[in-house]
Amino acid sequence: MQPAELLRVPGVPETAVAPEVLAQLPTEVPPAPWRCRGSAVLWLSRGGAAASAALPDGIRTRGLFAAGGFIRYTDTPVGSYDEVMGIVGFRDGFSLLGNVAFMAVDSLTSLAGGRTNWAMPKTVASFAGSPGDAMQASGDGWQVDATVRPFGPRLPLRMSMVAAQQWPDGQIRRALMRLRSSARLAVVDARVESDRELNGWLRPGKHLGLVTSNLEFTLSPAHPEA
Repeated sequence: MQPAELLRVPGVPETAVAPEVLAQLPTEVPPAPWRCRGSAVLWLSRGGAAASAALPDGIRTRGLFAAGGFIRYTDTPVGSYDEVMGIVGFRDGFSLLGNVAFMAVDSLTSLAGGRTNWAMPKTVASFAGSPGDAMQASGDGWQVDATVRPFGPRLPLRMSMVAAQQWPDGQIRRALMRLRSSARLAVVDARVESDRELNGWLRPGKHLGLVTSNLEFTLSPAHPEA
C-alpha cells in the first residue's frame, strides 16, 4: 500500500495514525506469511450493539463476542515487539470469523506490515508489564490494562481462526491464523479507558481467558472472499 492507503485501513477511532508517525513508516515490509512466537494473555467478553458498530461498513452484521489480548512477541519477521488488540467475532453462514477492529504495537515496522499485508488497523502505543502477570498499553486518548490470575493445569492448545478485514478499496479479504501452544485458564481483570469508543465494546471487568508463555502461530496471506 501507498502511505495514503495505509491511513484508509478501516478501524475504530483509537487506531488513527498521526501524520508524524506515517512519515516514519518503512516503505518495505516482510510479506505474508508471518510466523511468530511469544507469550500472551487473551480474554473473551460478550458482544452487542457496540461490538456490531465496531465492525467496518463492509461487514455489517451482529457482533457475537469481543476478544481482547496482549502479546509479547519474541520472534517475528520484524523482530520483537508488544501488541494489544480487540477482535469482534461474527458469523458468516456456518463459519465463525473475527475482525481485528483495534490493534496497537510499539514497532513501526509491525504497524506498516499489519496494514500492508492484512489491512489490520495497527497504531502506536507504549507498553509496560508482562502478559503472564499484569500488562498495560496506552495510546492517544486510550489505555488498556489486564491483570491475570491463572488457575488449573497447563493444557495443549491448537486452534485456527479466520480474520476478515476490509481493505481501503472496500474489498473484504480473509487470512488464516493457525495457533499452537500450551495454556492455562485465567481470570483476566481488564480495565479499558477511552475518550472515544473502545471501552464501549472491549468491555472492562473480569473475564474468562487464557495465558500462555509458548505461543506459536502463522498468519497466511490475505485472499479475497469467494
